[in-house]
Parts: sequence; C-alpha cells; structure tokens
Amino acid sequence: MAGLGIRLEAGDRMILNGAGIHFLTAAQIRLTNRANFLFGRQIMPPEEATSPARLIYYALQTAYVGTPEEKMTALAEATYHITTFMQETTSVSARLILSEAMKAASEGNFYQALKIARRIIRHEDAVIGQATVAPDGPNESEAG
Repeated sequence: MAGLGIRLEAGDRMILNGAGIHFLTAAQIRLTNRANFLFGRQIMPPEEATSPARLIYYALQTAYVGTPEEKMTALAEATYHITTFMQETTSVSARLILSEAMKAASEGNFYQALKIARRIIRHEDAVIGQATVAPDGPNESEAG
C-alpha cells in the first residue's frame, strides 16, 4: 500500500485537514490519500504567536491545515502580517524571504510558505537576540 508513513509517540499532536488529534499512545499511521497535516514541533499553538514572524507562521499554518471556513481569513491575515513586516523591516534579506512566503501562499503552496516562514522566525530571533545584548555585558538570559 503506497502512502506516507508517520510514527508518532504518546503525547504527540497532529492537525489533519483541520482536525486536531492528540495521540494517547504511540502509533504508526499511513496516509494513503492527499491530506494537509502538521505534527509535532511543526504545530504552533495560538499562544506562541507572539511576534510578527510568529503571527505570519500561525496565519499560514491555519491557511494550510484549517477548515475551509478558516482558510480565506487566515490567508488575509498572513498577507496583512507579511505586508506589515515588509514595510517595517530594514533588512533586505528579510524582505526577500517574506516575498518568497507571500508568493508561495498566493499560489496555494501553504506548506512551502510555512517552511519559508520558519526562516523569517529564525531571522527575527537572531535580530532580537542581537538587540538584547548590552554593549558591555551578557544579555538577560546569560545573567545569573
């Protein structure tokens, strides 16, 4: 039987075509049809969408695995957050990454857009990390 095999551990979570699944025990599954899904660390809970890049990821995630009713709203939210980020950043590389994400999303390639959005999260984390380093000392997380 052809398809995609996935092994999940007890406690893992998956979103499959808009339905949230929580695995109580370890399981091996095989998806035999086309399906939109995310699992494990790919899933961002809403309470973690706390920065511009994470808001983009969360909106794209919803556009990818959300219900049909959620998809259009989520795409509009992603477009808004991407456009806002592009206007506010001074980073040329961030704008290029955001343009790639916008293009993928507008073409309906939401999984590809999510992969690109992970890059903008890493970029944002790096910039914020640099901003929190004091000129003469460690950043707050390094202070004892």
